[in-house]
Amino acid sequence: MSKKILRKKLISIRRNNFKDKSISFVNFKKILRKCNLKNNIYIGGYFPINSEINCLDVLEILEKNNFKISLPITKKNNKMDFYKWSFKDSLGVNHQGIPEPNTKKKIIPDVLIVPLIGFDRNKFRLGYGGGFYDRYISKVLKFKTILTVGFAFSFQEISKIPINKFDQKLNFILTDKEIIE
Repeated sequence: MSKKILRKKLISIRRNNFKDKSISFVNFKKILRKCNLKNNIYIGGYFPINSEINCLDVLEILEKNNFKISLPITKKNNKMDFYKWSFKDSLGVNHQGIPEPNTKKKIIPDVLIVPLIGFDRNKFRLGYGGGFYDRYISKVLKFKTILTVGFAFSFQEISKIPINKFDQKLNFILTDKEIIE
């Protein structure tokens, strides 16, 4: 099955099975402990759209525990960068209707929370097809080690994500039911 057809099918499944849930902070904290990451580091998150699993609750708790939060701003040519953000700050809305930080302090997260449409046990993800996250992860890994954690509903798992040379494998996938390492 092509990525385009699979993407359409998985978006429909997610929309039909969406539950207003967020990820367990306790399980996210387990990943940070396992990787020996303490507070005062940058966490890159996302603003959930189109029935994506909510990461804002986790980000809010992280911020209250002295982690620094950032969100992406998309740019031309399907590129993006992350910018410092706080729950005290306002958000603007980009041309795609996605909330983005108004601040212009660009940062490089130590931990990147990644949204997805589908995933497999090999920790590959299927996104919307723009390559934003794959490009960003590939660019950053050339000069910095970052921890990548996909956030998903357990029903988004499929047996095998079709991949190509540009697709970036995640370090962990955290679902509403388990941690996949």
